[in-house]
Amino acid sequence: MSSVVTASSKHPAYAFGITWLGQVISQLGSGLTTFALGVEVYRSSSTVTPYALLCLFYVLPPVLLSPLGGILADRWDRRRVMLLSDALAAVSPVWMLLLLWGQKDRQLAVAPWQFYAPIALASACDAFRWPAYQAATTLLVPKEQLGRASGLLDLGYGVAQIASPILAATLLLRIGLRWVILLDFASFAFAALTLLLVHFPQPPSSDVSRNAKGSFRRELGLGWEFVRTRRGLFGLLLFTTTVGLIMSLVLVLITPLTLSFTNVATVGEVQSIAGLGMLAGSILMTVWGGPRRRIAGVFGFTLLSGGVLLLAGLPPSVPLVAGASAIFLGSYPFVNGCAQAIWQTKVPMDVQGRVFAVRRILTGLSASAAMVLAGPLADKLFEPWLAPGGALANTVGRLIGTGPGRGIGFLFIVLGALSAGSVLCAYLSRSIRNIETELPDAIAPSSAHAQSTPRS
Repeated sequence: MSSVVTASSKHPAYAFGITWLGQVISQLGSGLTTFALGVEVYRSSSTVTPYALLCLFYVLPPVLLSPLGGILADRWDRRRVMLLSDALAAVSPVWMLLLLWGQKDRQLAVAPWQFYAPIALASACDAFRWPAYQAATTLLVPKEQLGRASGLLDLGYGVAQIASPILAATLLLRIGLRWVILLDFASFAFAALTLLLVHFPQPPSSDVSRNAKGSFRRELGLGWEFVRTRRGLFGLLLFTTTVGLIMSLVLVLITPLTLSFTNVATVGEVQSIAGLGMLAGSILMTVWGGPRRRIAGVFGFTLLSGGVLLLAGLPPSVPLVAGASAIFLGSYPFVNGCAQAIWQTKVPMDVQGRVFAVRRILTGLSASAAMVLAGPLADKLFEPWLAPGGALANTVGRLIGTGPGRGIGFLFIVLGALSAGSVLCAYLSRSIRNIETELPDAIAPSSAHAQSTPRS
């Protein structure tokens, strides 16, 4: 074991690769349980509410706990934070297996609400694991390779998102829910094992972190204060949050849009093609690393993703929606990878956990807002407007048509225009446009990157 640790200390890329593999397997295992349990809960209740509540208990804990997770990621050894998070998260599948103990058939006989707490526990652990994981990446990857590393993180997430539903559906039919949950437990054990094989260097201490010590309240607000007092980062945060809200709305509404003119089986094929688009984008970002001016990559690929939304105004067809969805999701790894590299470069290593936690809170809030807004926007406004005889039937309806799905199509056009408008506003802001030159770098060049100094 000691020889492995020594090797990983001298070769941080080795530690990053091993850690990345463990986290991908862990994400895949969690995806299996989330999908399979959701299916079984919906089947047993035949109503949407228990399933929606299960999703809520999965989404809400990271939003509430990310600030604390960011503080611990900066205070403690980040490998230890991840290791403890994986160990505690492994309690969740054990808890669910105990609930299912003695169940003889494959019909779920446990009340859905009994799964809310273990799902919330696993999700809460993710609020501590993810800030430490993102901040550790900056310690292990040279500055010039941060774009590629972000592409790898998106690649792992994309693989888990694509493979989990397919594998879970197959395994659920063949071996049942208990064995799927057992595989989830094994994935946490594998992730913990990989973390035992590596070592993370300590980040150098910065004045920003030293000035916040001594008060938990000050440390809690450090992430937000750091971003708020730097106009470029604050503007970039607002911009990416807006883009995230638009993307979340599209992801929620793409299924009802497709169902308005085709069947359920075809919707699954469209989603698979869209997932492959994201996977391809992640691979390309990993190989390429993004443009030299990363803010140009953020702007350019946001414009591309917004531009394909304008295709919703064309007559609906499966190839059109599938191709547009693939391009839309395929642009995300470039936007996220370039933006992530900027944050990793401009934020001191020993406060990245807290700063990244702030970003995750806003990401979670924007996704939650999209879930709340999507239904009323589509059902109460845009669909009635574009129904035959609706308020916009004789104006916009003459251009894009009327009937089921055309209101959502028009909403996509509006979202595409908003996406382009957000890029224009961000570009006109000098602090955002010149963020890479006007805001000094907070990490050392790659030649000194591996020689981290201990905290004082």
